[in-house]
Amino acid sequence: MNQAGMQLSLFESRPAREAFVVRVSARARRLTARVHIGGRVEIVVPRGVGPIAVRDFVRRSSEWIERKVAAMQPCVALEDPVPQEIRFGFGGERFAVEWRCGRARGLHERGGRVIVGAADPVTARRLLRRWLKRAAHARLGPALLALAAEHRFEVARVAVRCQRTRWGSCSTRGTISLNASLLFLREPVVRYLFAHELAHLRQMNHSRRFWRLVESLEPDYRSLDRELLAGWRQVPAWVHEG
Repeated sequence: MNQAGMQLSLFESRPAREAFVVRVSARARRLTARVHIGGRVEIVVPRGVGPIAVRDFVRRSSEWIERKVAAMQPCVALEDPVPQEIRFGFGGERFAVEWRCGRARGLHERGGRVIVGAADPVTARRLLRRWLKRAAHARLGPALLALAAEHRFEVARVAVRCQRTRWGSCSTRGTISLNASLLFLREPVVRYLFAHELAHLRQMNHSRRFWRLVESLEPDYRSLDRELLAGWRQVPAWVHEG
């Protein structure tokens, strides 16, 4: 059965509010559920897995999916076409945003101000997202590497992205990817995320040994993990537009 057929057969008996998207992936090795910002649910399915197995997986995962959907509901509403101020929880910085409509396209940062030249708000917000990634790399990267050096972890590379479903990840090659939106969270929460990804350099799983390692780096990891899960609500809507 193709992807469209699987979606149809799964949706037939589900209320619209509980609908989810099925994506068949040749790279997937197991069924997984992903919840995107706004609460959109995506079920990633390996090739050859039928609709009954997918339906059973969704039912088994329903409680987790519901909690995740609630946590991923937007965030800080977009009240202005272009935000007038940007606040970072990490580091406590504040930036006044000046949108110069109709000016030559570009963005400049000057003494606590971000000046955006753009003909329309969509372009202005796109420029702000690029600036956010640069700001995150300049702040999060050194902080992560400092923690890694303190505990003798070797990080091959730090990447910063505007991810929609995860705060960070660690590859088998030692690359740690961080979500630029971490800048909107409190420093203790961000430090916990650092500890979590550094622990994956030694344990590429979520075994008991992994969590013991995380606890050795951040004893209060349980409460910080709960705060991190709800952290999407601190992210302004313009960051994940579109």
